Amino acid sequence: MTTEPGVRSGASLRADCTVDEDGRITFVLGADAVSGTSAPQLLLRLRPKKGAPEKLLHPLDPEPVGDGRLRAVLEPKPALAEGRWDVYLVPEPGAQRQRVRPGLRDLRALVDGRDRDWPAPVAVRVPYTTKDGYLAVRAWLRTAHAEVHGIELTDRSMTFRARLHGAALSEGAAVRLRLRGGKGVVRSLEPRAADDGREFSCTVDHGELAADHGTGSRVWDVFVQPRADEGASPVRVGRLFDDVADRKEIFVYPATQVAGATVRPYFTVDNDFSVEVTAPTA
Repeated sequence: MTTEPGVRSGASLRADCTVDEDGRITFVLGADAVSGTSAPQLLLRLRPKKGAPEKLLHPLDPEPVGDGRLRAVLEPKPALAEGRWDVYLVPEPGAQRQRVRPGLRDLRALVDGRDRDWPAPVAVRVPYTTKDGYLAVRAWLRTAHAEVHGIELTDRSMTFRARLHGAALSEGAAVRLRLRGGKGVVRSLEPRAADDGREFSCTVDHGELAADHGTGSRVWDVFVQPRADEGASPVRVGRLFDDVADRKEIFVYPATQVAGATVRPYFTVDNDFSVEVTAPTA
């Protein structure tokens, strides 16, 4: 049962959804979505941070498609702000919104997303089921993005391969490993770039990350600086272009022991690429 104020639980209310290659999402609701004579509305709400008020709502007006069903289309533009968008139904004006559960989800168009070229800004949407069983849309919106498509691990190092979207590498490009909470501590590495300026790879030495580590756990977030200009915005490295909304617990990589520390690459809760280094506390 939801604890949100002004929200009624829609225990049996479901919506099928289909995503196409352009990012268009089509929702189809059953006849139980219609009550009375007023037209219902599908509502997407950007989930606010804990304790914060909601700020962004995106309403959709469904149309009948036969057999009492309704169809609502979320067009590729305008792009959704980055975050998690919960899906609700408002049965009629002034009525309490109801959470919608997922029906059939056709995400086949997303599976090979990394094989496409994505223009800037990079806008990605993945419908998914929340932990409490409701329908939501995970959205990313970034000026540029570096998509990981391979990670190779040895006892001494890690090599990852990625492709830039919305930007290209030029002279002086660098991969930056930024220590989270480290007050500007950054390790810079030289990427090996392909002729197209988009594909690149980079090798990270585990011993260098573990050196002078101390105790406890530290996280290095991975970025790529496309050009030598220090004023240019770094591009986050991650994996967004498929049908996986939450990658952290699904794509798990083995840890490596080096210099008394454990080094482990992983994907964050936002599907960004990072490296965790952990040393014994005693």
